[in-house]
Amino acid sequence: MAAEIHSRPQTARPVLLNKIEGHSDAVNAAVLIPKEDGVITVSEDRTIRVWLKRDSGQYWPSIYHTVSSPCSCMSYHHDSRRIFIGQDNGAVVVSEANSNKWLVQSHQNRVSDMVFSLESEWVVSTGHDKSVSWMCTQSGSMLGRHYFTAWASCLQYDHETQHAFVGDYSGQITLLKLENQTYSIITTLKGHEGSIATLWWDPVQRLLFSGASDHSVIMWDIGGRKGRTLLLQGHHERVQALRYLQLTRQLLSCSADGGIAVWNMDAQREEAPQWLDSDSCQKCEQPFFWNIKQMWDTKTLGLRQHHCRKCGKAVCGKCSSKRSTFPIMGFEFPVRVCDACFDTIKEEDRTALATFHEGKHNIAHMDMDPSRGLMVTCGSDRIVKIWDVTQVVGCSLATGFSPR
Repeated sequence: MAAEIHSRPQTARPVLLNKIEGHSDAVNAAVLIPKEDGVITVSEDRTIRVWLKRDSGQYWPSIYHTVSSPCSCMSYHHDSRRIFIGQDNGAVVVSEANSNKWLVQSHQNRVSDMVFSLESEWVVSTGHDKSVSWMCTQSGSMLGRHYFTAWASCLQYDHETQHAFVGDYSGQITLLKLENQTYSIITTLKGHEGSIATLWWDPVQRLLFSGASDHSVIMWDIGGRKGRTLLLQGHHERVQALRYLQLTRQLLSCSADGGIAVWNMDAQREEAPQWLDSDSCQKCEQPFFWNIKQMWDTKTLGLRQHHCRKCGKAVCGKCSSKRSTFPIMGFEFPVRVCDACFDTIKEEDRTALATFHEGKHNIAHMDMDPSRGLMVTCGSDRIVKIWDVTQVVGCSLATGFSPR
């Protein structure tokens, strides 16, 4: 089925189609069932539920399992009809054809994320025991494990190259090459100032996206463009879910306060500069408060150091009294810029390259079916919401299917 790209009205917003309630604790993951009006959820209340849409338009749990420990994460593979559930006790439950196939103790603490690879028949998982592990689903045996210095929080996996991207609570992303019984560390990515909460890997353009507790998103160009990174700032809380739509070159990000952002990644963008170090303001040359010698020599009090987001120079408050958006560098809300840079920013430079929407509930996890223009969100408020995002992302099937 071919997909059509439609123009997106400036006022387009996600349309709430259904709200699913019934969990007694936080819903940690929800996924849409392809080609069906159904949603699978896992929760802190130790339940795994399959919700199917009835003729009344409401969703009811057609399948309901209770397990021994809170469910922390999930990976669903539609073609093999297998559901992989990570638990708070470190175990991984594999359910096939609506029955528990096997359970394995994968971690010594809460499982934070997992990915299933049909090509290698592996389940790769991360946990709060500061490790990433990979196991064979055919034998149920553990193949390997690597430990970090901080909790491993999220994971993405490239099936073709067997590369795993692991984010952790130190704000670092580690790239590993996984093999049978062995592995190698390729590189580490450092750029966030807070713990990594979510990752998304696009194997076509070889782009990695990361969201963190510093309220920002970073795009890492793994494909070889000289290590290019793009910073995106528009959220006001921890970024907890990401999805890149390769067809429309859009990135969707969701935050803990219910914010939903749609970023235009097809636009011309620039890297934000590195912040420069200096003992005095690089504009007026007044000393900063730690520059004792210059303060003594000039008989002046030291000033607080700031940084211009556009040029990266270390400046004092007087020389950076202006604020401006600068979407080309990813700054969608006003940030500090020096007075000289403020004068160079034209009005057209302030044109937004992202749209922001209010989900009106905590969003801890998000899943999408771009072919149907559907999105599902869930979180600690125990609510699951199903959205029509056709007008937002501008993509729907050419067959004329419209989300219900």
